Amino acid sequence: MLYKNERVITLGKKWGLILVFVSMVTLIACSNNNKAVSGEWSPKESIEVVAPAGAGSGWDTTARMAAKIFEEEGMIEQDIGVVNKPGGGGAVGWAYVAEKAGNPHHMFIASPPIIDVPLNGQSQYDHNDFTPIANVIADYGAFAVRADSKWENLNDLFEDMKKDPSSVTIIGASSPGSMDHIQFVKIAKEAGVDIKKIKYVSEQDGGTLTALLNGSADVYSTGVAETIEQAKAGKIKVLGVTSEERLEGEVISEFPTVQEQGIDSYFVNWRGFFAPPDTDENAIDFYVSKFKELNESEAWKEIRKQYGWDEMFMYGEEYKDFLDEQKEESEQLLDELGILKNE
Repeated sequence: MLYKNERVITLGKKWGLILVFVSMVTLIACSNNNKAVSGEWSPKESIEVVAPAGAGSGWDTTARMAAKIFEEEGMIEQDIGVVNKPGGGGAVGWAYVAEKAGNPHHMFIASPPIIDVPLNGQSQYDHNDFTPIANVIADYGAFAVRADSKWENLNDLFEDMKKDPSSVTIIGASSPGSMDHIQFVKIAKEAGVDIKKIKYVSEQDGGTLTALLNGSADVYSTGVAETIEQAKAGKIKVLGVTSEERLEGEVISEFPTVQEQGIDSYFVNWRGFFAPPDTDENAIDFYVSKFKELNESEAWKEIRKQYGWDEMFMYGEEYKDFLDEQKEESEQLLDELGILKNE
């Protein structure tokens, strides 16, 4: 039998235990909430962005402009360094980043070659071996000739190529079966040229424009941005660009599209960023949020305008689905060219 004072003491102990339990639950909940907040990953060291090509390339320019805005606008506090890893149409850079598996302080910029180059057997890595972050822009192809060329438009060029495709030398910075080659082939096919007989020369050491100007090549297949200065100087003329509509901006607004010349085709040179394999989802979420901020910034809009890039922002499942669709399309074209690697 408990006396009154003993009951009070016992009840007091029970309430004390209940209060301790409630306090523990509250602390755990707060701890979990703090963990969720502190679990929002951010870089702890400088970030390395690989451009798998030489200085001045489309990859290099896009990566450096993005890094510039990230730092100048204070979007990312850590230093961002862009390093060039040219070779193999991108394969050297991809192999380098593949070795950084799980390291969230590395990334690289890519475009259609990450699809095409593995398909033609020049790289063991493709987009599925990395972690997509976000696509940021759409660039377009341009087909240029010397200013004194007899061809005034794409139809003139393709009429000659229909008669003898190999009589015209096409030069590009991409390897055979990669972007500069494929963008030209895709348009030429729609125009009725026998694409298996097209003579394409790959010049990956920066001599493409020189080869065009000295007469070693007839047509330069490249990106729009790479033609602006020479077109402005009157050294080359651009026969066509692969955008669906005319681009806005000084000089480039004068470049006719493929479609307005009666050729029902286009080619998008998308560019986006990828992390190494096995990169933590929290790190990917961080980078996606920063690329969203970049995409919406006025500074980045000015960069896009300067280089004639269109907005093409994607991430997550949308980006992954897009990449898979691009692979299917490239497989069909490379198979037709006879350069699809047999698995």
